[in-house]
Amino acid sequence: MGDIDDRVAAWRGVLMAQHRVVRAIEADLAAAGVIPLTVYDVLLELNSAPGRCLRMQQLGQRVVLSRSRVSRLVDDLEADGLVERRPDPDDGRATLACLTPKGHHAFRRAAPMYLRGIEQHFTALLTDDERRTIARGLQRVVDHHDQGAPR
Repeated sequence: MGDIDDRVAAWRGVLMAQHRVVRAIEADLAAAGVIPLTVYDVLLELNSAPGRCLRMQQLGQRVVLSRSRVSRLVDDLEADGLVERRPDPDDGRATLACLTPKGHHAFRRAAPMYLRGIEQHFTALLTDDERRTIARGLQRVVDHHDQGAPR
């Protein structure tokens, strides 16, 4: 019985910690008057992509939003001038979402507050060993689920 309780406690801990840390970081970003976390997540992925562009399908796989939510968010970001859609030169059926200079500026402005929030609300509360263990364990879970995910 102890094993099952530990498994449920680990799962519950991941969910509760994620929820509370995300809420705290969202509050910090709002107080600083920068882009919200959902926007930051999209701009982060675009910023780290080659040419600062990703196919919409790739973007949907990388961010922590539903695909329909990603599409609506990209519509809003495009209207705000933070992202632009372009035809994929390698596949005429696909569309790229690309970071604009204005989007890059918004991302860079929010990044220090986001990183400070991660440190303050998450990493500072854990030891080096705990951070490494959590990172390794959760990466195994991600890798397992990515093996069957469409690319």
